[in-house]
Amino acid sequence: MGGTNQSMVSEFLLLGLSRQPQQHQQLLFLLFLISVLVTVLGNLLIILAIGTDSHLHTPMYFFLSNLSFVDVCFSSTSVPKVLAIHILRNQAISFSGCFTQLYFLCAFAVMDNFLLAVMAYDRFVAICHPLHYATKMTHQLCALLVVGSWVLSSLNALLHTLLMARLSFCADNIIPHFFCDATPILKLSCSDTHLNELMILFVAGLLMIAPFVCILVSYVLIACAVLRVSSTRGRWKAFSTCSSPPAGG
Repeated sequence: MGGTNQSMVSEFLLLGLSRQPQQHQQLLFLLFLISVLVTVLGNLLIILAIGTDSHLHTPMYFFLSNLSFVDVCFSSTSVPKVLAIHILRNQAISFSGCFTQLYFLCAFAVMDNFLLAVMAYDRFVAICHPLHYATKMTHQLCALLVVGSWVLSSLNALLHTLLMARLSFCADNIIPHFFCDATPILKLSCSDTHLNELMILFVAGLLMIAPFVCILVSYVLIACAVLRVSSTRGRWKAFSTCSSPPAGG
């Protein structure tokens, strides 16, 4: 990989807030800061509440705690660099730093989608097969779903990061974004990027579409199951299960 990369530049420049007027920069900086603090603290509280309350040790809340953890990681990957650029007035980010950020952003974004799909499947089992919920959604299956999601997300991120690292960057090194994203980086490359674009379109597209289809199918089946319930009270009870696990789950 190192032999094919003949880059003439050694770092990228993240424009971030620099294109905005000074007063807008300060406002955006404050919004970014508040956003990351609320996101991190809120999700940490969710994780703490689930971890300390034994009544919440159910598959649904297990997936929710993992989703909160991913959200914390995602926010911590991109926003601190934006804040550092504004405070230190240094827009430079090294190749290794940029590709590391790219890797984690890809991994956490795909992981987020996978967890939403897993949670949709969990609600499908809870509503459409309530008598078999405890036997279907076992601790082993829940762990397998989460671990499998992490593995697929990490492999996808590793694929795109390695393909990006083999490219050459000859002159332009300005990224007109707040963080290192695949598309703006590809535009800066002076080498052939067809393989990268193909992998983004096929692999990343597949990993984005598959969870969406799973979520859509799960909730369509849930809606059909709920509509077959004759009483209004029964329908409301079934719908409420979408937001809270069944007793003993």
